[in-house]
Amino acid sequence: MERESAVDGRQTTEKEPAIDGRSSAEREPAARKPAAGGKACRAGQLLLGLVLMLLILSVSVVATLNFRPLYYWEMERMDLAETSGLTEEQIRRNYDVLIDYNNLWGPDTLEFPDLPMSEGGRVHFEEVKRVFLVFEYLIPVSLVLAAAGILYFRRRGQFRYLKYGALLTVLVPLAAGLAIAANWDRAFVLFHQVVFRNDLWIFDPAEDPVITILPDTFFLHCAVMIVALALLGSILCGLLYARKAVRAQRKKENDK
Repeated sequence: MERESAVDGRQTTEKEPAIDGRSSAEREPAARKPAAGGKACRAGQLLLGLVLMLLILSVSVVATLNFRPLYYWEMERMDLAETSGLTEEQIRRNYDVLIDYNNLWGPDTLEFPDLPMSEGGRVHFEEVKRVFLVFEYLIPVSLVLAAAGILYFRRRGQFRYLKYGALLTVLVPLAAGLAIAANWDRAFVLFHQVVFRNDLWIFDPAEDPVITILPDTFFLHCAVMIVALALLGSILCGLLYARKAVRAQRKKENDK
């Protein structure tokens, strides 16, 4: 900055001394300049939140698939032995074969020990397995990505990804829950029309009697369990975020 002064009737100018080698005009823009990488950091945390959502949803689906007590309870509650003509032992055995088949470690082909199966039914179960495999592969992949991301942001004292994970995760079960509550039958049909590009999921009990031991209400309860587990994961992320936010605020106040 220049300063004018009169010496012997003449105008002269003097420059104020620079602080840290820079003039005040050079210092002001630097003070207003935003931190580098701020937007990239927010995008990274949003991406990590998306990974957490995929992990929570995948775990919810696979956990429900393998929670066999839910089916055993349904079998007794609806007296499937009476309606299907099979014994409870046969029902359990055939159901267990179906669940084993839909897991990564399961057999490549499905063979029911006590029930016949049409070619269309076989193709449909192959399509169902591919759907479950997507979620089963997503678990280790998203788990590794989530662990790496959490470690990265933890070292930088950042945890907003938990908030993003909670918000993103709650969207899917909320939408599914509303659809189920509004009209379960319509939601069930719409799901199959979207996921399966054919009508092989419509079974004829004469050709595929397995449908007699897979009542519609069982799938309803599976959907409810998936929604509940996903909501639980979302709540957990939200609680962790709130806890870290409180700790960060207290630390900030103590440092003042």
